[in-house]
Amino acid sequence: MRKVIANRLLESKTTIPHYYLTSEIVMDNLIKIRGELNKTATTKISFNDIFIKAAGLACIDIPEVNSQWLGDKIRRYKNADVSVAVDTGSGLITPIIFGANQKGLNAISNSMKDLAERAKKGALKPQEYQGGTFSISNLGMLGVTNFAAVINPPQACILAVGATVPKTVQVGEEFKTQNVMKVTLSCDHRVVDGAVGARWL
Repeated sequence: MRKVIANRLLESKTTIPHYYLTSEIVMDNLIKIRGELNKTATTKISFNDIFIKAAGLACIDIPEVNSQWLGDKIRRYKNADVSVAVDTGSGLITPIIFGANQKGLNAISNSMKDLAERAKKGALKPQEYQGGTFSISNLGMLGVTNFAAVINPPQACILAVGATVPKTVQVGEEFKTQNVMKVTLSCDHRVVDGAVGARWL
């Protein structure tokens, strides 16, 4: 597995012209919304489930991001198949939530729990982790506040998600504490121009 990962990362960094866009997001409203959703949800919805859904919808709104470079042309996809990085203990694998733009949060949550569990057991089928049109890598649960991920070829973009942390900000003449999270979008400049990536983010 390490050899496959090494070859793909080397291919990505030596053939794809990466650039990076970072944004800081105020999470207070989303924290409240998730709390309300989990009062009635049939399965516990994680922030990552919400990010998968949001990324899927954004990929449909900004289809340039949901694309691949094919040398002499660019292929755009009608559905957002979101690959999600999972640490198996022996390496990284990216099971896919197919049609994330069309799925509800409960369906995404159930699928992600199942895929992650089977990924750690080495029980995924190739079609469950090969492909995808966009990727997410979340290291927030490990306390990482900001990082830039390597694009998963032949995809054009990957979103790196950091930890949510408290931050004191000035609002008018008062100071208040907000919960903020940094995300970084790594883009293939052959496919996604800076302004397009910024609109997606």
